[in-house]
Amino acid sequence: MTAALIVLAVAAAVIAAIVVPPLLARRRRARLRSAELPVESQRLLYRRVPIYRRIPADIRARLDGLVHEFVEDKNFVGCGGIEVDLEMKLVIAAQACLLVAGREGHHYDALRSILVYPGEFVVPEEWHDDDGVVTTEERVLAGQAWGQDRILLSWEDVEAGGHGEEAYNVVIHEFAHYLDEEEGAMNGTPALDGPTHYARWAEVFAHEFAVLRAAADAGQDTFLDPYAAEDEAEFFAVASETFFETPRELRDRHPRLYRELQGFYRLDPASW
Repeated sequence: MTAALIVLAVAAAVIAAIVVPPLLARRRRARLRSAELPVESQRLLYRRVPIYRRIPADIRARLDGLVHEFVEDKNFVGCGGIEVDLEMKLVIAAQACLLVAGREGHHYDALRSILVYPGEFVVPEEWHDDDGVVTTEERVLAGQAWGQDRILLSWEDVEAGGHGEEAYNVVIHEFAHYLDEEEGAMNGTPALDGPTHYARWAEVFAHEFAVLRAAADAGQDTFLDPYAAEDEAEFFAVASETFFETPRELRDRHPRLYRELQGFYRLDPASW
């Protein structure tokens, strides 16, 4: 074999090593997504996930495929002595995939692992003040989106989602953070359709965030959880919880905010 042929063979092998695995992974995920979710799994979700019961049949059919793909494709890791069984995987997957059930394109492609703890967990964090002083502290959390490859969840809090009058859903909250970070920064602005959409989103969200923060600072009661006033990223995550858990109330109280979330998620849960 001549040197030129050797170079071509090596180049072809390198290209194949780069191109083929992602292509095979996409085909595998598409095959999983097109398979029907077993009836027993659908019945389990109907019992265990309140929002699943409200979803229209056409959207539920798409959601079921996404759930099947998610359960088979993602790595669930039990932490703190908990063992993650199929029921737990399905409950988490159904709520996570609801956020992308109306959207085209990739779905949590970079996500590798979901770490599940029995209850709230402690994580160390560092922050820098204006003088450059580094402070280390520990935070007790119910969930955390850890970059694009891991999400941490408290199973106790997962089970609490959707069962009360408040719009609390830790799965929706953390997966909204994931979508927010797809653009490279967790800042309350996920990937949108174009300049016009970004401009409208920025105007509506800035106004709604400022109103909420002023009300929270004044100690007033607010419809949105005041935790949303922490920063723009938390505002988007809390607003997403509210959009899915108490959609009619959000539509009535904050119609412009509801419309922006409706446009992003391409779903209208207030009509379900």
